[in-house]
Amino acid sequence: MANTSAAKKALRSSKAKETFNKSRKNRVRSFVRKVEDAVKAGKESDAKEAFKALEPEIMKAVTKKVFKLNTAARKLSRLSANIKNISKPVAKKA
Repeated sequence: MANTSAAKKALRSSKAKETFNKSRKNRVRSFVRKVEDAVKAGKESDAKEAFKALEPEIMKAVTKKVFKLNTAARKLSRLSANIKNISKPVAKKA
């Protein structure tokens, strides 16, 4: 348990930040889920729209230090690659 008043205040503020960061993470996850669902359904236009909505949300999370920049870039890169692969025909193996 915290002994000093400064430590007690730090505990309170960290709890507040924790709840705020959890909600921001959940918001980003829901945007990611929308993109993934559109990719699975094969709807390229819906996936692109969802991706355009995802980019600012995930970058806002980076500026608020909820995600690291490399993590966000990796997520965006992978989702973008998945969207590009929707329209490509699958090559048959001989």
